[in-house]
Amino acid sequence: MSEDLGRVAEALREAEGLVVTAGAGMGVDSGLPDFRGNQGFWRAYPPYAKLGLGFSNVANPRWFQEDPRLAWGFYGHRLELYRRTVPHAGFRLLRQWGENMRLGAFVFTSNVDGQFQRAGFDPERIYECHGAIDFLQCLAECGVGIFPADGVSVEVDEETFRAKEPLPSCPRCGSIARPNILMFGDGGWDDTRADAQEVRLSRWLERARGAKLVVIECGAGTAIPSVRIFGERLVGNFPGALLVRINPREPNVPQGHVGIASGALAALQAIEALR
Repeated sequence: MSEDLGRVAEALREAEGLVVTAGAGMGVDSGLPDFRGNQGFWRAYPPYAKLGLGFSNVANPRWFQEDPRLAWGFYGHRLELYRRTVPHAGFRLLRQWGENMRLGAFVFTSNVDGQFQRAGFDPERIYECHGAIDFLQCLAECGVGIFPADGVSVEVDEETFRAKEPLPSCPRCGSIARPNILMFGDGGWDDTRADAQEVRLSRWLERARGAKLVVIECGAGTAIPSVRIFGERLVGNFPGALLVRINPREPNVPQGHVGIASGALAALQAIEALR
């Protein structure tokens, strides 16, 4: 592993731009659950085990229609959890590496927790492909668009994980609001914010044509492979770009790239020690 770490450190010294890609495993070192399998989900949310509901069952927009207190119990708890979570030191290292490069850094993440913004990354250089819990949309689709969750607080019963009234509502029509997050089987997600982020990423990548890029992927598994697919396609389209996949269980990479079987924080600190 030391040889691989040295190769990454050298690539970072020579790089002109950094792409950070991240899945749920990125937040584990900050104390966030990654919901790996139903058992992991139920350890974090025991009441759902009694109901026989796994993560993909609960993270479904139908509950906002059928049982909004159950829906907001789950998402309200996550909203408060993410707000009080301090991003681990690995975020700072990534941000600093990017700040020292000519093109800077851009983030592509499937996480909805807002941790990169809280860690000081430029919000204009973050693409949240599954949306973000810090933004809401109207369940009735009244035309209000996407609005921030600033000032929204959800009280959740810790025994049942059901939300207490009043539930978050639309500032325009008063209907129940839902997080601007892409859920399972979700045909109602408003993707306009994510689309604008994707456009900014595409423009940044156009400016990066011919530049030396490093792609550092943290905590992205194969169960929902959006992040892994993006990174592999990116290095395939940028000759000479290096993909660094940091994952304790699934570090396998295409030939010529680097896989590190480690958690995000430990790997990033080990790379920094060699820079």
